[in-house]
Amino acid sequence: MKEQLTTAFSNLTDKLLGWLDAIIQNIPNLILAAIVLISAYYIAKYVNKLTHRLVSKRVKQESISSIIARISAVVVVLLGLFLALGILDLSKTLTSLLTGAGVAGLVIGLALQGTLSNTIAGIVISFRKKIQIGNWVETNGYSGEIIDINLKDFTLKEADNNMVVIPNKMILENPLKNYSLTTRMRVFIECGVGYESDLELVEQLTKDTIANTFDQIENPDDVEFYYTEFGDSSINYLCRFWIDAESMLEKLKAKTKAIIEIKKAYDNEGINIPFPIRTLQFDNKLNVKSSDLQEAFSNN
Repeated sequence: MKEQLTTAFSNLTDKLLGWLDAIIQNIPNLILAAIVLISAYYIAKYVNKLTHRLVSKRVKQESISSIIARISAVVVVLLGLFLALGILDLSKTLTSLLTGAGVAGLVIGLALQGTLSNTIAGIVISFRKKIQIGNWVETNGYSGEIIDINLKDFTLKEADNNMVVIPNKMILENPLKNYSLTTRMRVFIECGVGYESDLELVEQLTKDTIANTFDQIENPDDVEFYYTEFGDSSINYLCRFWIDAESMLEKLKAKTKAIIEIKKAYDNEGINIPFPIRTLQFDNKLNVKSSDLQEAFSNN
């Protein structure tokens, strides 16, 4: 038993001494590898900033610049890691790392299909010229200003200042309405006037009011006006006109302003905007004799 313990202890001592000799012999290589890794880290940070600055001059989309800058930084770090392993003469380890990375990448890819699909969708969205940070869009039942586009999600700020985070995959697979692609929007106003109103006067007054309210409308004839139906209590119409706007909020403000001015103009001219009413009128008098009632009850 003592001989076995002595042999094991001597083997352990030989191993430790061998490792110590190997460490002492490779101290210069370890120091050089550490310097390479640290340098790669700081170079990656500098490359990240430099790439972002250079790409931003050519590409207006902030998301594209950020993605390219991050990818370039990762490439620099990986190059530093490979150089450090080469300095330490760990070529076999490097080969094993590459092989293991391939297998691990396949396993991770199968396990994280949703995450990878969001990442790929984020890259695709970032390169779309019609989707940029600052645009006012409507998608997946939400509308607001695009605040951020990254490799994971798509962030909107709604009109009530709430933030909505949507996975990139849903943005890519669903329709998206971008209000900022054009500088003009059409406003729709539906209303009704009383049957006693002068319809020609109502039409001209509405057109004049809209033209006088908005500076971008030079001619009242540019305002579209159509009577649509004989309603239950009013003759209804549809009014349409164009305004200079790039967001849904500006459109709502313009519609509000138009409704206020139209109401003032109608009040000044005595034009009635009726609300739904129901009138019950009994013109026929029912003459029912008591004998007829008695006969009816007796038959029942």
